[in-house]
Amino acid sequence: MTYAFAAAGTGGHIYPAIAVARSLVRLGVDPDEIVFFGGDRLETSAVPDAGFRLVQLEIRGLKRSFSTDNLMLPMIVRRATADVTSALAARPPGVLAVFGGYVTVPAASGARKVGMPYLIHEQNAVPGVANRYVARRAVRMFVAFESALKRLGNAEVVGNPLDTPFVEFDRQQLRSEALRRYGLAPDRPVIGIVGGSLGARALNEAAIELATADDRSYSVLHLTGSIHYEALAARASTSDGWVTEPFERDMPGFYAATDIVLSRSGAMTVSELAATATPSVVVPLPAGRGYQAMNAHELDQAGGTVVIDQERIHDVPGILRQLISDPERLATMRAGARLVARPDAAAHVARAMREVADV
Repeated sequence: MTYAFAAAGTGGHIYPAIAVARSLVRLGVDPDEIVFFGGDRLETSAVPDAGFRLVQLEIRGLKRSFSTDNLMLPMIVRRATADVTSALAARPPGVLAVFGGYVTVPAASGARKVGMPYLIHEQNAVPGVANRYVARRAVRMFVAFESALKRLGNAEVVGNPLDTPFVEFDRQQLRSEALRRYGLAPDRPVIGIVGGSLGARALNEAAIELATADDRSYSVLHLTGSIHYEALAARASTSDGWVTEPFERDMPGFYAATDIVLSRSGAMTVSELAATATPSVVVPLPAGRGYQAMNAHELDQAGGTVVIDQERIHDVPGILRQLISDPERLATMRAGARLVARPDAAAHVARAMREVADV
């Protein structure tokens, strides 16, 4: 039996697929039966590190601005489709799961050529172009947010697949060790700040104001992003209780150490905030089709977060200082976040893959 995954480019596509693959292994699937299709970005390290085989394709996405490179895209997609077809034809029959992004179309097309059914998982509240394109022939569709049903009407709302440490998250059990690891005082509340692997300049500016306030009674745990780390780490070295890291592989540990988090509202971040019942202030990235604001909608409606437009970024430090000093409000926000958590998404999609493969 073959359990194939198409996931490439960003962690938002790759890590949910890995979470589902690991759920398959827990259900008794041999890792040798699992294969990933991707390109030359994060998947080249993340997939092998997770213990799964990666078939690397020569593929890239459509450039939004006019570019002559786009003229080559049909030929590139045909070649990638042929590579997927060849790889799947050499394996036992089974099922493919696609997770959006530029690898979706050649992977789904290759599966169709060998008669392999495929299903879709969409991580964002606004479905991507690739998933919408291949949706008509998918045997099952899953989405993380109800808003996505406007574009993928026959889908099931299951949430975003998260790995076991998020599913089994226990802040009380993890907190002491997390605070010790970061060198944070156990008797001070902690504001966490995360802007993604590259960081977010607007959030980093808010972090500086928070961390350099004269009357600060809280600690700041700041994931700066790799390109901003050196400069911010130098500033933080002169300030007590301001801990900087370029990025964090152990995100459950990060959430366990924090009492409230400032972040963007990428799909996976929103799902992690809900799964860990972490109060938050989110500043949606002002780009695309407003998908980050839509990602945060359910969490906002449940009272688990405060959504602030980036044009109001200068209000954020004051809002966070007010929230961190209000334990009752934080408790209410934790309860709200917990209401929209869907911790069984990975297991749900894994079971669906087994059901489709067994037909």
